[in-house]
Amino acid sequence: MDGKTRANIKPGMLVNIVLKKDQRTGELTEGIVKDLLTSASFHHRGIKVRLQDGQIGRVQEILEED
Repeated sequence: MDGKTRANIKPGMLVNIVLKKDQRTGELTEGIVKDLLTSASFHHRGIKVRLQDGQIGRVQEILEED
């Protein structure tokens, strides 16, 4: 499942995000969602989230459903 639809993403889910500094390379960072930062129901580049370790990026893929 991709991370473009807000309804698919919930705190506690394991996801891959792309950090702002990695947008050019597309390098993914794995982590657990703490907060959803995008208020829109859909975003074409991915819903922005904060991971439990404090990193912020856009969800590229959802690895595990809660």
